Amino acid sequence: MGFLDGLMGNASQVDVDKLERELEGILIEEENIQSGYKVLRDSFIFTDRRLLLIDKQGMTGKKVEYHSISYKSITHFSVETAGSFDLDSELKIWLSGTNEPIGKLFKKDSPIEEVQQTLATYVL
Repeated sequence: MGFLDGLMGNASQVDVDKLERELEGILIEEENIQSGYKVLRDSFIFTDRRLLLIDKQGMTGKKVEYHSISYKSITHFSVETAGSFDLDSELKIWLSGTNEPIGKLFKKDSPIEEVQQTLATYVL
């Protein structure tokens, strides 16, 4: 499903000021972070120009992949909420030119609706 498969965790909102300091060398001039969510070591960062997926790799997490997605390249997305027996929610994002979505699992009490709403704000 994509490079974010297989990891599960509770998403939590991240302080925008802290993110701006951490991403100083990644963001372009006049790009502003709108909101960010952390799931385990990985993050979803919504800026006014793109969706930035941060994938920390390895045992120490020092190796980091920054996956930059232009909002206009997102063709559609879906959210599957948790049920009574299925305790996980799932977010899938399809990009133009790809067949398989980028997928991410969220625990039942994670703010997946907030992530979906933020994504809809920039994509629709």
